[in-house]
Amino acid sequence: MAPSQISDDELGEIYTFAIQLGKDAGKMLMDAARLRMSGSEGVQKFEEKENAVDIVTKTDTDVEAFIHKSIAEKYPHHKFIGEETYSAGASKDYLITRDHPTWCVDPLDGTVNYTHLFPMFCVSIALCLDGIPVIGVIYAPFLNQLFTACRGRGALLNETQRLPLIRDSPIPPAAPKGCVFSCEWGKDRRDPAKGEGGNLGRKIESFVNMAVELGGRDGKGGMVHGVRSLGSATLDLAYTAMGSFDIWWEGGCWEWDVAAGVAILLEAGGLVTTANPPENYETAEIPDVRLGSRLYLAIRPAGPSETETARQSQERVVREVWKRVTALDYARPGA
Repeated sequence: MAPSQISDDELGEIYTFAIQLGKDAGKMLMDAARLRMSGSEGVQKFEEKENAVDIVTKTDTDVEAFIHKSIAEKYPHHKFIGEETYSAGASKDYLITRDHPTWCVDPLDGTVNYTHLFPMFCVSIALCLDGIPVIGVIYAPFLNQLFTACRGRGALLNETQRLPLIRDSPIPPAAPKGCVFSCEWGKDRRDPAKGEGGNLGRKIESFVNMAVELGGRDGKGGMVHGVRSLGSATLDLAYTAMGSFDIWWEGGCWEWDVAAGVAILLEAGGLVTTANPPENYETAEIPDVRLGSRLYLAIRPAGPSETETARQSQERVVREVWKRVTALDYARPGA
């Protein structure tokens, strides 16, 4: 059966399976964490991948193996992309294809958080049809927060509370002033002070622009209420869907970092587009997100105001963010 021909009933069955899979995988994460908290295990062991902040633990690989096996047994004709198995040997010059239903999984998003027992870690599971994430499950077991969404069925917190938590809340009229801006420091840690370039310097410039008072930085000052960094891209998206974050801006993410979060945010009524401002950004068409582009800007679900529709207000904020950020340099290897 082609992806577009999956029936609503079958999609619902897959959604139920994905939710239980997320709960089971999250329990594995929490069980391993409790062993450390009880003193049964010592210091969390991990291996570095690209550098000292890009790491993997045995828990990552064990949980991914469990998820992969469960999906393969239930849906043997579906494709599977997981962070750890993919990172171990495959090239990174692809985009999720449209020819097969594809599961896109991060078994432990926020691995650095996990090794320090900082609660912002989760399992992230998405199903993509025709290249678009249509089911998303994010479970943060330390926080007991389960975010779920399925195309056409809305987005939920803990299977009961509809997202966003505050319905039809207009975006501030002078946004980004009055907004909470979410971002991540990323894995590129080259020192901007040494003239080494890199994305860290571009991000710092953008963070400062968003934070300083209005009129500062040659008119780029955004005066946001706050700048937040959770250390988990998929939880950043979940909190944007919840309405706790107004704006999320990031580059460098792979598909497994964002697929579930994109599904949940879009189903909640949010907007996701590219992080980098296009030419003539004031009037350019705002493109829909391209999963795998590695550049993301997300705006929370919104309600209409007396002068704008919800979508108009979201697009207004996109352009205000583009005005203030520096273009990031993230490409797919081989592209």
